[in-house]
Amino acid sequence: MRSITISKPIRPYNKNIVIEGDKSLSIRWALFASQSNGISRSYNLLKSEDILSTLNCLKKLGVQVKFKKKICEIKGNGLNGFKYKKKIVLNAGNSGTLARLILGLLVHSKSEIKITGDKSLSNRDFTRVTKPLKMFGARFKTNSGKLPVKILGTTFPKSIKYLENKGSAQVKSSVMFAALNTTGKTIIKAKKSRNHTELLFKHLGIPIKIRKKNNFDHIEVNGIKKIKALNYKIPSDISSSAFFIVLTALSKNSKIKIKNVNVNPTRIGVIQILKKMGVKIKFKNKKVYNGEKIADLYVESTKVLKAINCPIKYNSSAIDEFLSIFLVAAKAKGVSYFKDLSELNQKESPRLKWGSKILKMMGIKTILKKDSIKIFGNPNLKIKKDIKIENFLKDHRVFMTSVIAALIYGGKWDIADTDSINSSFPSFLKIIKRLGGQIKSKYSR
Repeated sequence: MRSITISKPIRPYNKNIVIEGDKSLSIRWALFASQSNGISRSYNLLKSEDILSTLNCLKKLGVQVKFKKKICEIKGNGLNGFKYKKKIVLNAGNSGTLARLILGLLVHSKSEIKITGDKSLSNRDFTRVTKPLKMFGARFKTNSGKLPVKILGTTFPKSIKYLENKGSAQVKSSVMFAALNTTGKTIIKAKKSRNHTELLFKHLGIPIKIRKKNNFDHIEVNGIKKIKALNYKIPSDISSSAFFIVLTALSKNSKIKIKNVNVNPTRIGVIQILKKMGVKIKFKNKKVYNGEKIADLYVESTKVLKAINCPIKYNSSAIDEFLSIFLVAAKAKGVSYFKDLSELNQKESPRLKWGSKILKMMGIKTILKKDSIKIFGNPNLKIKKDIKIENFLKDHRVFMTSVIAALIYGGKWDIADTDSINSSFPSFLKIIKRLGGQIKSKYSR
């Protein structure tokens, strides 16, 4: 097992960086391309384990995939054009996005297909997606609602009406993919969540209607017969960028420019929360690309940070960034309160518990309940002890949050599961070192 040691805070820096391609868009691009007629090309596709799992699953389903330097090409076989042997097994690795979304494309499968994943993914709930897909006519065999999941599709998927009330973009997208196979109109009332799938529907000319009402989107999707090829330059990932926003904000006399970041309004809850806490963040060079909003992010060190009673309206748009937000709350003056975060425990590991655990190890008082946390900030926090982080579910965000905490607050940190970052952000430590972070790697059995 590979781990790292950090024993010195990062020194002041003023740098420009480029973050790897957005993971959500990379997976969605590949799945759409697999259903298209013709060759789709992607530029700046994230080359992480989650994306490689996606491409390997598509290859098993008879889709041609090629890499040419920095360009990925996928030759789709058309809608319902998967070609595969009977009873194949698709390994989704650590990717919940892949495992849930691809099930939506398999509601028309003619023979049984088995979806598996790693230990972390196998602990996550899949009934939230099998439930609506059963309504289309698909049949499932599961391990008490968890992976492995076996799906057997139906020859004639029927359109459905479905209420998605958890704010899960994965469930919503899976239902939308399944709706493409029907001959009627599927209606989804979905609690607001990231909308990359909807934007790609619009960009590809797939019939879709969206009405916004209160905290829900009313989405209508019609079945289709053909999807055109999709060329796409993937913008940088806001979730990965968040770690460097927080690092810069909490470090002394530092500035950073993060280029070409996806600032889709359904993904920038972290920006909105941090601004309310006093973090200096600016958008520059704003533009719209294929419906997605893109900008360069400028961040400066922030001396005075305010506690926050975080509005729940930001939860779904910041769900992947709360661990790093908690690090800001640790240095803010006063008590910060975050609530209705049960979805945080539906990720690779129970992240709400991990957030509290890391802060307590740092010397920060927290009050943790089932779906909420109070954080008692200490603007003068400096760590002078040894801290050891071992996450046996290998959650990449727990690892990266621990690295950022070590570089900000000091102390000697021994952080295990280095390889977990390969699922979403392989270049994370390279960028840390480029900014001046001093890291020692070690191996153990």
